[in-house]
Amino acid sequence: MDDEHRPIVVLYYMPTCLYSKKVLEFIEKQGIEIPLKNIDEDPKSTEELLHLGGKSQTPCLFIDGKPLYESQDIIDWLNDKKDLLA
Repeated sequence: MDDEHRPIVVLYYMPTCLYSKKVLEFIEKQGIEIPLKNIDEDPKSTEELLHLGGKSQTPCLFIDGKPLYESQDIIDWLNDKKDLLA
């Protein structure tokens, strides 16, 4: 029996951030659908990111409530879990 669950994820990003763009391009190419929060357009998302993660750095992928910040770490995690996110 597979004990892996479908993680609850949300990506906080900024469209002008090159690292955010890198993650968004990967998500699009892989056909992964996850909730996205643009902190440039939504002040509430900026507050959430700062409150939940402790900093306003983007991109930030929350996985079951825990932040993951570095773009390559996010891509590696998404690549590893893409079957669970389909």
